[in-house]
Amino acid sequence: MTDLNLLWSGFETVLTVHHIAIMVGGVLLGILVGVLPGLGAPNGVTLLLPLTFAMDPVSAIILLSSLYWGALFGGSTTSILFNIPGEPSSVATTFDGHPMAKSGRAEQALATAFLSAGFGAFAGVVVVTLIANLVADFALQFSPAEFFGVFMLTFCSFVGMSGGNPLKTVASLLIGLILTAIGMDTVSGEMRLTYGSDSLANGVSYLAAVIGLFGIGELLVTVEEGLEFNGLKAKMNFRVIWRTFLSMPRHAVVLVRSTLIGCWMGITPGGPTAASFMSYGIARRFSRNSDRFGKGEPEGVIAPEAADHSAGVSALLPMLALGIPGSATAAVMMGGLMIWGLQPGPMLFIEQSDFVWGLIASMYVANVVAVVLVLTTIPFFSSILKAPFSIIGPIIIVVCLIGAYTIGNRMFDVYLAMIFGVVGYVFKKLDYPIAPLILAMVLGDKTEDAFRQSLLMSQGSFSIFFDNWLVTTLMILSALLACWGLLPKLRFWRGRV
Repeated sequence: MTDLNLLWSGFETVLTVHHIAIMVGGVLLGILVGVLPGLGAPNGVTLLLPLTFAMDPVSAIILLSSLYWGALFGGSTTSILFNIPGEPSSVATTFDGHPMAKSGRAEQALATAFLSAGFGAFAGVVVVTLIANLVADFALQFSPAEFFGVFMLTFCSFVGMSGGNPLKTVASLLIGLILTAIGMDTVSGEMRLTYGSDSLANGVSYLAAVIGLFGIGELLVTVEEGLEFNGLKAKMNFRVIWRTFLSMPRHAVVLVRSTLIGCWMGITPGGPTAASFMSYGIARRFSRNSDRFGKGEPEGVIAPEAADHSAGVSALLPMLALGIPGSATAAVMMGGLMIWGLQPGPMLFIEQSDFVWGLIASMYVANVVAVVLVLTTIPFFSSILKAPFSIIGPIIIVVCLIGAYTIGNRMFDVYLAMIFGVVGYVFKKLDYPIAPLILAMVLGDKTEDAFRQSLLMSQGSFSIFFDNWLVTTLMILSALLACWGLLPKLRFWRGRV
């Protein structure tokens, strides 16, 4: 009851005209940030952070968190309409969201994504409310070995549940892991695979890879198919949004399961990107319509969106309760808290309870504001598809190249995006999955660091990965999922030999 009383006082703090106006402005700015590929929520929050120094901490954190919600929705919008993920965690949304848009169901795809995201975000806030005082005991059990187990589970779940050719999935993962090895070794500080190039010292940007593989690569395929965009049937019709809302209960199992996965990955923290990929793979494996995944199946939009947003919200919990950010955006927000004189950790709930519960209350309200705003803008976004491809195509190229340049303000990232555009085209022609490559590039560094830190702790003994029930469970589940995907294919090849 004490927590509920504190939450109620938080609502009294948040439900003012001033704070509601801040939420609306933050969400609109976030949508703009999310629509521009390469900028993303972490960079958007970073750019806005200096503007909050003159604000009180409650208003400042409301602005930043609202921008975060808007950026996630904006990333989903470009993923569905143009196959350009605004965020790495939006990559999985392209698999079925963009085919829905190309077949004339852009409004249904957007409405499905936003409603699923709103449900996932709301569930994440509920989780934060209920277990804020319990998460510390669980998350403190995570050492580098447990983090490695979480990342391995993510990789293996994609191999076992992607539904495609698992050997091609493994090959794509390995290419991504090789690319993450380029640059400075975070453990020893030595340069690896740079071949004397200073431009590669910081490694290969996964954002440049995402822009090239999905944005430019898709454009090349479209040009080859005849300079035609198939989404011209989109109409400005709110009835589609209402019908989509009424159809959501039919997908309740996928929605709830993906939300739970997202909450777990946000708290552990595995992150929104891993959560969206894992949820998509599991949804595809267990769906009655698994053969329709990748061709415009609504469940293929529901799963990653619900997981992405529930993980994004839940990632704020370990940041507040433990001072351990569960995502890049949470890390930026934690820096803001420290600048404002607030120290994240268990004592924050005791010493600054008004701030903490005001933030949690603002999450409820900002989520409602964000869903309402993005749903009302669906007709505007879907009307973009009425423009001829001869106009949309060059705009996509310009947006992609600008997005690539804004990553690090250097032309090298633009060249990388163009190279990955060709790679994306080749992958599509050879029917190799692109998503595992991106997943490996996003999580590769974290996985390697966790693996090497674990071996340093155990003096080279692999027994550390079976040292307690938690890491043992994660490793066993990873092995089972990998075998589930690979064994049937290996048996097939063995029979042919």
